[in-house]
Amino acid sequence: MEPQLSSRFLRALERLTKATPDARIGLAVSGGPDSMALLMLAHQAIPERIAATTVDHGLRPEATDEAAFVAQICAERSIVHSILRPAAPISGNIQSSARDARYTLLEEWRTENHLDYIATAHHGDDQLETILMRLARGSGVDGLASIRERNGWIIRPLLGFTKAELVQICADSGITPVADPSNSDTDFDRVRMRKWLADADMPVTTERAHRSAIALSEASDALKWITAKLASERLDHAADGKLTLDTSDLPAELKRRLLIQAVGMLDEGAAPRGDSIEHAIAQLQAYTAVSIGNCVASSARKSPDIWTIERAPPRR
Repeated sequence: MEPQLSSRFLRALERLTKATPDARIGLAVSGGPDSMALLMLAHQAIPERIAATTVDHGLRPEATDEAAFVAQICAERSIVHSILRPAAPISGNIQSSARDARYTLLEEWRTENHLDYIATAHHGDDQLETILMRLARGSGVDGLASIRERNGWIIRPLLGFTKAELVQICADSGITPVADPSNSDTDFDRVRMRKWLADADMPVTTERAHRSAIALSEASDALKWITAKLASERLDHAADGKLTLDTSDLPAELKRRLLIQAVGMLDEGAAPRGDSIEHAIAQLQAYTAVSIGNCVASSARKSPDIWTIERAPPRR
C-alpha cells in the first residue's frame, strides 16, 4: 500500500475524531472491496484502536461464508472481529429494513464494546452517485448535502477516496474481496446511475463532488441553525396548544423550514417536503386553510405571513 494513501486516511480520521483523542473505532466490514480497503487502511494507521464487525442479514446464503472470510482476514492480523445477525428475519422493504437492522446492530455492538465511533466504507464514487441521484429527484440543500462525513457516532473517512484506489489497496494487500450481486442489479437506482456514469464522457470528478457535498452540508447546518434561532423568536405557543408563526419578511426557504418545524412539534414524525409544503404555503398566502399531515394551518386576517398551526380535529 502506498504510504500517501495511509497518510490521507489518518488525516481524515483525525479530523473526524478530533473531539475524542485516541478514539476507539469500530469498522463495519462486509467483505467487499470498499470495506476491506477500510480494514487495511485502519489496520496500518491505528492497529491498536480498532475492532471489526460483519452484519449477516440472513438474506443471501453466501453471506455466512462472506462473514467467515472477513473473520479469517481479521484473525490473521490479530483484529478483534464479531459477526452480527438480526434477531428477526428482514421483511417489508428489504433495502430499508436491512439498513435499519444493520445500524441498530452496529449501535448495540459499539456500546457493548465501548467504541467511540463506527466507520463505514462509503467513498467518493458513492458520494458522486448520491448527489446525482438526489439532483434527479429534485432535492434541496439538505438532500444534496448527500453522504455526510460524520453523522453522530457514524464516520465515513473514505469519502475522499475513489473506488479505484480502494480496489488497488485490496490488490496490494493480497486480498480478493467478495462480490455482492446486488451491485450489478439494474433494478436499483444506484446501479443504473453507476452504469450511466461509467458510460458518460463528462468532466465530473469524485474530489469535486465531495467538495460540493461538504459545502452543501455546511450550508444545510447553517440553515438549521438560523431556523432554530428564528423559531425561538417567531414561534408562539398558546395555552390551547396552537402555534402562531410569524414568517414576515423571511426568505422562502426559511418559511418552509419554520413551517415544517412547527408541524413536527404538533405531529411527531411528520416531515412534509417538496410539493406538499410548497402547496401549503401557497394556500396560506392566499388566506386558505390547509391540512398538513395531522395538522391544520391557517393565515391571520391581518397578514398572509402570520400562520396558526394546530392539530386537526379527530375524524368522526
